[in-house]
Formats: sequence, C-alpha cells, structure tokens
Amino acid sequence: MRTWWGGRSGRWTRRILIAAALVVVVTVATAGVALRAQYAGVPGDDTRTRGQDAYWLGHAWVDGRKSDKDLDAFAAKLRGSGIRDLFVHTGPLDHDGTLPAARYPKARWLVDGVHRRLPNVRVQAWLGDRLASEQPVGLRLKDTATRSAVVTSARQVLDTARFDGVHFDLEPLPSGDRDYLALLDSLHALTQPRGALLSVAAHQIDPLPALHSAADSLTGHGKWWSQAYFGQVARRVDQIAVMSYDTAMPVQSLYGGYVARQTALALQVTPKQTDLFMGLPFYEGESMSHHGSAETVEAAVRGARLGLARTDRHRQNFGVALYVDFAERDQDWAAYRRGWS
Repeated sequence: MRTWWGGRSGRWTRRILIAAALVVVVTVATAGVALRAQYAGVPGDDTRTRGQDAYWLGHAWVDGRKSDKDLDAFAAKLRGSGIRDLFVHTGPLDHDGTLPAARYPKARWLVDGVHRRLPNVRVQAWLGDRLASEQPVGLRLKDTATRSAVVTSARQVLDTARFDGVHFDLEPLPSGDRDYLALLDSLHALTQPRGALLSVAAHQIDPLPALHSAADSLTGHGKWWSQAYFGQVARRVDQIAVMSYDTAMPVQSLYGGYVARQTALALQVTPKQTDLFMGLPFYEGESMSHHGSAETVEAAVRGARLGLARTDRHRQNFGVALYVDFAERDQDWAAYRRGWS
C-alpha cells in the first residue's frame, strides 16, 4: 500500500503544500514591507495631543484601596497632560447583566475627588464582562433580559455615583453582532438625555478584506472587526477606543506600522463628532500575542501620529488611551508625555 506521502498523489500533495507555504511566506513578507512603509515618514508637530486623551484605571480606585493621598498624587501627575477622560473599572458585570453596588463602594468619593482636583477631567464607569460568544459561560447579548439588565446597571452607576459616563468593554465580540448594536442604541437612549457619555473599547479593524471572517472560520476566534462594522459601532457612541495592542507583532517598526494602519482605517469611518482613541500599551510581558520589546508606547504613539497625519491631520476629536494604570511603568508615562504631549 502506498503511503500518504509517497507515489504520484504524494508528489502532488507535496507540491500543493510547498505552494501553500510559499503563498504564506510571500503574504507575510509583503505585509511586513507594507507595515514598515506605514511606519516611515515624519508626522509633524501638529499631530500631538488635542487634550482629548483617556486613561484606563483599575478597580482599586472604587473598592476602598485608594486614599486621598493617592488621589492627590494622581491629580498632580495628570496636570499639564492631555488626559480628559478616566475609564475606571467599576464592574465586572455579572453574566446576567446586573452589577451589585457592593463592588464600587467608593465610586462617589472618586468622582467627587477628581472633580474637585481636576474640574475638566471626566470620570466614566468602566463596565464589562466576558461574552458567551466562544464558550458556554458568559454574558449573552442575544438575551433581551440580559441587555435590559446591562442598561439598568448603567443607569445605576450614573445615578448613584454620578459618573460622567459609562465605558463598555465586552469581549470577545464577533464582527457584525447585531445584538451589540441594539444594546448600544438602548444605552445611548439612556445616556444622551442625561448629558452623560457613552464610550466603548473596540476590537482592531480587519487589516485585509474579509480576514476577520477567515480567521474566525479557522480558529473560532474573531480577532478583528470589519471596517464597516467598526463604523456602525462608532456612529452609536460618543467615544470609541481601539485596543491597538496584543498584535503579535515581533518588532517595533512592524507594530508602529500596524498602529498607523489601524489609525487610518478607524479615522475613515469614525464620525467627526465621535472621539476616537488609539490604545497605548502601558504594560510589559511576553506572550504569543504581546511582545513587550515590540509593542512599546513610543512605537504606538508614532504610529498613531503617522496615521493621523496621512488621513485627517486637522481632526480635533482624536486622542490616545493609556492601558492601564496598575501595570504602568515610569518609562511608559514618560514616553507618552515625550512623544504625544
């Protein structure tokens, strides 16, 4: 009996595999050249902060671990920077969409304290949960009762803690999810009459047409949104922040070029009145999706500036979002101030 690898059929199989491997190599090499090209050039001094930046903060700010002394030091640090919005982790939501008030006992202290020290800075409740989109356990957006409970939780934190807005991070969220759009419509109907902000953390945009659907089919995990879906989300919110990190890029030039491309794609479909943020990786570590030596604040800032310069240089509703305070190193803050402020 002939083996799978032997004989005439085996030779054809080898040829097909070799050809497929060559296609992958050529595609990766071409993409690498393109990303390096995206990272080239001089963005210009007018591509710096518009005073519209954001900062993700951990749960310690609302559960009693932080003090007035901590808040004084934090306020002193923010003065003179471009930070305008704080996304403070106030959840997580339970899988049914509810949020026990016991999870954020010092939220009102934080909101009032920030407003006293930094009158122009807005404090938003960062709410989120893992979705049951790729596993059996999690929050189910298809359930209308769950979506209603999420809206009730948003109303709860706005009314009791007097947050200036609500910021949602629900993952993993497949591109094209209509239930998420329905939730955003309901949330905006809540926030808009109150003069509160609705903001969201967004998946990266598909860098190649239909790559998101191909990746989802092969891996069962949808890493990217289509550009069209990103635009649909952006039209339903006041602010949208691209989670432009955990890209698996191996070197700074490729990562910076990737951020430049993401910035351009996002700018093309985000309404002028919607604040667009590009995420900065304020953390280290090494994994399959994140190489700390490549995903630097310097590379992300430069990439965002280059994308802005090429696509919509004079746009004012644009900034960067710092992720995250409890993993931040001194060098991250210094790089943000040096490269962007």
